Amino acid sequence: MTRTPPPAVVIEGLRVIRGGRTVIPDLDLVVPTGSVVGLLGPSGSGKSTVIRTIVGVQIVAGGTITVLGEPAGSPTLRRRVAYVTQSPSVYGDLTVLENVRYVARMLGLADPDRAAAAAVAEVDLTAAAHDLVDRLSGGQRSRVSLAAALVGQPDLLVLDEPTVGLDPVLRRDLWALFGRLAAAGRTLLVSSHVMDEATRCDRLILLRHGDVLADLTPTELLDRTGAIDPERAFLALIEGHEAGAS
Repeated sequence: MTRTPPPAVVIEGLRVIRGGRTVIPDLDLVVPTGSVVGLLGPSGSGKSTVIRTIVGVQIVAGGTITVLGEPAGSPTLRRRVAYVTQSPSVYGDLTVLENVRYVARMLGLADPDRAAAAAVAEVDLTAAAHDLVDRLSGGQRSRVSLAAALVGQPDLLVLDEPTVGLDPVLRRDLWALFGRLAAAGRTLLVSSHVMDEATRCDRLILLRHGDVLADLTPTELLDRTGAIDPERAFLALIEGHEAGAS
């Protein structure tokens, strides 16, 4: 019998206050291992705050966040968790390969040159490997950030709006890559406000004002709401939630 692995992320009773305002009131959330989980919701729903708690850079007012069996932010997670921010975190005066090799060396990888080349190839940037990042398009810079995150082969990859500003072909290719990574046993938490990307996830967590409106598969989302697409389904959930609160 195959044993189900423990969840990659477990959040219980999370409460976050920013600027004197409660942005996450009481959040419970589970991210299964070896899957692509979409953290979806409009701007201001709390996606980035939740992500920051998972990677251990957000001060919390209450609750527990367990990541890969350890408290979020533990030193032991530094090589096991990779975080790709909305804005590319790369050096413009270095080449693509130099950026990724630098991260590989920071992580203490045995063969940083080989690891960097493999990560650059994984995001389809080999042809631009020796180009300065400042000369790349916005979409290419985003992929350099992704390569830097992948170089250490993390167990958990946290991606904050990774497809913003990318053309449809690049978005398709990145989601195909996310699927391959999950199939190889890695866990991906992908935040997005683009609802048509929901169908590419194994599981969906829909946020609204720091609350979880739903935690289900794309098929379950459509079945539950009777909607014909994820955007209409999400709107139906919002309307139902607001009606219940009134």
